[in-house]
Amino acid sequence: MKTASVMLQNLCVPCACRCRYCLLSWSGHCVGVDYDRSERFAGRFHDWITAERADLSFNFSFGYSMDHPQLFRALSFLRSIGSVSGEFLQCDGFRFRSDDEADALIRGLSKTGVKALNFTFYGLASYHDRFAGRPGDYDHMLRLIDSAAEYGFKTSAGIPLTQESAPQIDGLLDALRPHGVGRVFLFVPHAEGRGVLVDPIRFSQADFDSLSADARALLNTGRFRTEGEWISSGRCAEPENRSLTISLTPENIDRLEQTPFDEIIAEVERLDDRYYGALPSRAELAGLYGDSGGDRFYGERDLFWHYQKRFIREHGLSLYDVTDERYSGSRRY
Repeated sequence: MKTASVMLQNLCVPCACRCRYCLLSWSGHCVGVDYDRSERFAGRFHDWITAERADLSFNFSFGYSMDHPQLFRALSFLRSIGSVSGEFLQCDGFRFRSDDEADALIRGLSKTGVKALNFTFYGLASYHDRFAGRPGDYDHMLRLIDSAAEYGFKTSAGIPLTQESAPQIDGLLDALRPHGVGRVFLFVPHAEGRGVLVDPIRFSQADFDSLSADARALLNTGRFRTEGEWISSGRCAEPENRSLTISLTPENIDRLEQTPFDEIIAEVERLDDRYYGALPSRAELAGLYGDSGGDRFYGERDLFWHYQKRFIREHGLSLYDVTDERYSGSRRY
């Protein structure tokens, strides 16, 4: 298993939404550490990797949202170390701003080197606001998109597909079109984090068939397929690479600041090895649980995540969960 990248994260910035579907299971309580302290640590980690582990890519990120109280300064640091989020800003969960404040935000971003802004829409206005847990969120994001268009930003909108959102897709596409969103794409949400709460309304073949041709064209059906299609394709090859996440928390920051970086990397690699070493191969999991007639859509990784969690439950395994992205762990691919 080749370690290809390291993501250092600090979940220290609140999110203004409380979405039903949230990778990081935002509950109103940040699990990160003081931002300035994490930035100093990230700078040293970046310099060490550049000098000692040129085979690894390195990124630093903060969350739960990117609405940092000193956003422009934070983005400047991200760019200085080559982090992708220094140029690509996820705009979900930003606090409400007046028209003038929204313009000031976007105008300021235009001077920082940010090139692209992304937004997530769960459906039409009333449904989106309920799903996001914040009345007015839909209109707020459209206001930011309108400002972004004035300053020449590339904008994109991702739309999660569920049984509930599918009937709204064409109306949502029509609603977004006048705002000049550069790219709109559909995706099937995973069940990690609070995504497990929307699994009962997972997108199905019948939902896909109900979409217009224009909407179907916006879903990457190579990346998202029904369970039956995944099983029939025989796509059970084991991942060869992994990306490590090192999450800074009040419980680990003192120790990590005193630990050599190569040991920090090795520690998370061991967590990954122990977790997957306790589980069957993908081919075995597909044999145990795969349904060749399954009509619900998954990403490949998400499908095997389901199988792995089922195996863990059925066998009563007690494992550190490297897939919980609030904390240190890994992604295999």
